[in-house]
Amino acid sequence: MDLANGALGGSERAFKELVQRYERPVFSVILRVIRDPSRAEELAQDTFVKAFLKLDTYAPERKFSSWLLAIAHHAAIDEVRRANLRTTPLEEAPQDCLAERCDQDSPYRVTERRELAKVLEQAVHHLRPEYAEVIALRYQQDLTLEDVAEITGLPAGTVKSFLHRARKDLADYLRRRGWSNKS
Repeated sequence: MDLANGALGGSERAFKELVQRYERPVFSVILRVIRDPSRAEELAQDTFVKAFLKLDTYAPERKFSSWLLAIAHHAAIDEVRRANLRTTPLEEAPQDCLAERCDQDSPYRVTERRELAKVLEQAVHHLRPEYAEVIALRYQQDLTLEDVAEITGLPAGTVKSFLHRARKDLADYLRRRGWSNKS
Protein backbone atom coordinates (compact mmCIF):
# COMPACT_ATOMS: atom_id res chain seq x y z
CA MET A 1 0.00 0.00 0.00
CA ASP A 2 1.45 3.35 -1.04
CA LEU A 3 0.17 5.21 2.02
CA ALA A 4 1.66 2.64 4.38
CA ASN A 5 4.98 2.84 2.53
CA GLY A 6 4.78 6.64 2.68
CA ALA A 7 4.13 6.51 6.41
CA LEU A 8 7.02 4.05 6.78
CA GLY A 9 9.15 6.59 4.94
CA GLY A 10 8.23 9.24 7.49
CA SER A 11 5.44 11.05 5.63
CA GLU A 12 3.15 12.67 8.18
CA ARG A 13 0.59 13.35 5.43
CA ALA A 14 0.47 9.65 4.52
CA PHE A 15 -0.03 8.66 8.14
CA LYS A 16 -2.82 11.23 8.56
CA GLU A 17 -4.52 9.75 5.49
CA LEU A 18 -4.24 6.27 7.00
CA VAL A 19 -5.81 7.54 10.23
CA GLN A 20 -8.71 9.08 8.29
CA ARG A 21 -9.19 5.93 6.27
CA TYR A 22 -9.15 3.52 9.22
CA GLU A 23 -10.51 5.52 12.15
CA ARG A 24 -14.02 4.10 11.83
CA PRO A 25 -13.00 0.41 11.49
CA VAL A 26 -10.54 0.74 14.40
CA PHE A 27 -13.19 2.39 16.60
CA SER A 28 -15.75 -0.24 15.60
CA VAL A 29 -13.48 -3.19 16.44
CA ILE A 30 -12.71 -1.73 19.85
CA LEU A 31 -16.32 -0.76 20.58
CA ARG A 32 -17.54 -4.27 19.75
CA VAL A 33 -15.33 -5.61 22.52
CA ILE A 34 -15.63 -3.02 25.30
CA ARG A 35 -19.07 -1.37 24.67
CA ASP A 36 -18.03 2.01 26.06
CA PRO A 37 -17.97 4.63 23.26
CA SER A 38 -15.89 7.22 25.10
CA ARG A 39 -13.30 4.64 26.19
CA ALA A 40 -13.34 3.10 22.71
CA GLU A 41 -12.55 6.52 21.26
CA GLU A 42 -9.59 6.89 23.63
CA LEU A 43 -8.35 3.40 22.77
CA ALA A 44 -8.70 4.13 19.05
CA GLN A 45 -6.49 7.19 19.48
CA ASP A 46 -4.04 5.10 21.49
CA THR A 47 -4.08 2.51 18.70
CA PHE A 48 -2.98 5.09 16.14
CA VAL A 49 -0.29 6.43 18.43
CA LYS A 50 0.99 2.90 19.01
CA ALA A 51 0.85 2.18 15.27
CA PHE A 52 2.81 5.33 14.52
CA LEU A 53 5.45 4.48 17.11
CA LYS A 54 5.68 0.89 15.88
CA LEU A 55 5.55 1.54 12.14
CA ASP A 56 8.96 -0.05 11.83
CA THR A 57 7.38 -3.39 12.83
CA TYR A 58 4.89 -3.26 9.93
CA ALA A 59 5.86 -5.69 7.19
CA PRO A 60 4.82 -4.25 3.79
CA GLU A 61 3.99 -7.72 2.45
CA ARG A 62 1.09 -7.85 4.95
CA LYS A 63 -2.14 -5.94 4.59
CA PHE A 64 -1.89 -2.69 6.51
CA SER A 65 -5.53 -2.96 7.63
CA SER A 66 -4.89 -6.38 9.20
CA TRP A 67 -1.82 -5.09 11.02
CA LEU A 68 -3.67 -2.01 12.31
CA LEU A 69 -6.85 -3.86 13.30
CA ALA A 70 -4.73 -6.40 15.16
CA ILE A 71 -3.29 -3.54 17.22
CA ALA A 72 -6.84 -2.31 17.90
CA HIS A 73 -7.98 -5.82 18.83
CA HIS A 74 -5.11 -6.23 21.28
CA ALA A 75 -5.79 -2.79 22.80
CA ALA A 76 -9.42 -3.76 23.40
CA ILE A 77 -8.52 -7.15 24.87
CA ASP A 78 -5.91 -5.53 27.13
CA GLU A 79 -8.56 -3.05 28.31
CA VAL A 80 -10.94 -5.89 29.11
CA ARG A 81 -8.24 -7.66 31.08
CA ARG A 82 -7.32 -4.48 32.97
CA ALA A 83 -10.84 -3.30 33.70
CA ASN A 84 -12.57 -6.67 33.79
CA LEU A 85 -15.27 -5.22 31.52
CA ARG A 86 -18.22 -7.17 30.17
CA THR A 87 -17.51 -8.15 26.57
CA THR A 88 -20.71 -7.94 24.57
CA PRO A 89 -21.46 -6.09 21.33
CA LEU A 90 -23.43 -2.89 20.80
CA GLU A 91 -27.17 -2.91 21.31
CA GLU A 92 -28.00 -0.67 18.36
CA ALA A 93 -27.10 -1.67 14.81
CA PRO A 94 -26.06 1.03 12.36
CA GLN A 95 -28.85 1.82 9.93
CA ASP A 96 -26.63 3.08 7.06
CA CYS A 97 -27.38 0.19 4.73
CA LEU A 98 -31.11 0.45 5.35
CA ALA A 99 -31.26 4.17 4.63
CA GLU A 100 -29.70 3.67 1.18
CA ARG A 101 -32.53 1.33 0.18
CA CYS A 102 -35.42 3.29 1.68
CA ASP A 103 -36.34 5.01 -1.60
CA GLN A 104 -36.39 1.75 -3.54
CA ASP A 105 -38.50 -0.36 -1.17
CA SER A 106 -41.99 -0.23 0.15
CA PRO A 107 -42.47 1.11 3.69
CA TYR A 108 -43.42 -2.41 4.78
CA ARG A 109 -40.13 -3.93 3.55
CA VAL A 110 -38.09 -1.09 5.04
CA THR A 111 -39.82 -1.52 8.40
CA GLU A 112 -39.35 -5.28 8.23
CA ARG A 113 -35.62 -4.89 7.52
CA ARG A 114 -35.21 -2.43 10.38
CA GLU A 115 -37.01 -4.77 12.74
CA LEU A 116 -34.85 -7.67 11.58
CA ALA A 117 -31.69 -5.58 12.04
CA LYS A 118 -32.76 -4.77 15.59
CA VAL A 119 -33.54 -8.41 16.41
CA LEU A 120 -30.29 -9.53 14.76
CA GLU A 121 -28.29 -7.06 16.83
CA GLN A 122 -30.03 -8.40 19.95
CA ALA A 123 -29.11 -11.90 18.80
CA VAL A 124 -25.46 -10.88 18.35
CA HIS A 125 -25.62 -9.36 21.84
CA HIS A 126 -26.42 -12.84 23.20
CA LEU A 127 -23.50 -14.57 21.45
CA ARG A 128 -20.35 -15.54 23.26
CA PRO A 129 -17.96 -12.55 23.01
CA GLU A 130 -15.49 -14.39 20.78
CA TYR A 131 -18.30 -15.32 18.38
CA ALA A 132 -19.58 -11.73 18.32
CA GLU A 133 -16.10 -10.46 17.55
CA VAL A 134 -15.48 -12.76 14.58
CA ILE A 135 -18.98 -12.00 13.25
CA ALA A 136 -18.27 -8.26 13.47
CA LEU A 137 -14.86 -8.55 11.81
CA ARG A 138 -16.05 -10.88 9.05
CA TYR A 139 -19.39 -9.29 8.19
CA GLN A 140 -19.39 -5.74 9.53
CA GLN A 141 -15.79 -5.01 8.55
CA ASP A 142 -16.03 -7.33 5.51
CA LEU A 143 -12.69 -8.99 6.23
CA THR A 144 -11.52 -12.33 4.87
CA LEU A 145 -11.22 -15.36 7.13
CA GLU A 146 -7.46 -15.05 6.93
CA ASP A 147 -7.61 -11.40 8.01
CA VAL A 148 -9.89 -12.25 10.94
CA ALA A 149 -7.50 -15.01 11.97
CA GLU A 150 -4.53 -12.67 11.75
CA ILE A 151 -6.26 -9.91 13.73
CA THR A 152 -7.54 -12.17 16.51
CA GLY A 153 -4.52 -14.45 16.62
CA LEU A 154 -6.79 -17.48 16.20
CA PRO A 155 -6.08 -20.29 13.74
CA ALA A 156 -8.15 -20.02 10.54
CA GLY A 157 -9.94 -23.27 11.42
CA THR A 158 -11.01 -21.83 14.77
CA VAL A 159 -12.32 -18.69 13.05
CA LYS A 160 -14.34 -20.88 10.64
CA SER A 161 -15.67 -22.89 13.57
CA PHE A 162 -16.60 -19.75 15.53
CA LEU A 163 -18.36 -18.30 12.47
CA HIS A 164 -20.26 -21.53 11.89
CA ARG A 165 -21.36 -21.78 15.52
CA ALA A 166 -22.23 -18.08 15.65
CA ARG A 167 -24.41 -18.32 12.52
CA LYS A 168 -26.14 -21.36 13.97
CA ASP A 169 -26.73 -19.59 17.30
CA LEU A 170 -28.02 -16.51 15.45
CA ALA A 171 -30.40 -18.62 13.35
CA ASP A 172 -31.68 -20.41 16.46
CA TYR A 173 -32.22 -17.10 18.24
CA LEU A 174 -34.10 -15.65 15.26
CA ARG A 175 -36.22 -18.79 14.82
CA ARG A 176 -37.24 -18.68 18.50
CA ARG A 177 -38.45 -15.12 17.91
CA GLY A 178 -40.55 -16.03 14.90
CA TRP A 179 -38.17 -15.12 12.08
CA SER A 180 -37.61 -17.62 9.31
CA ASN A 181 -35.49 -17.63 6.18
CA LYS A 182 -38.57 -17.25 3.99
CA SER A 183 -38.91 -13.93 2.14
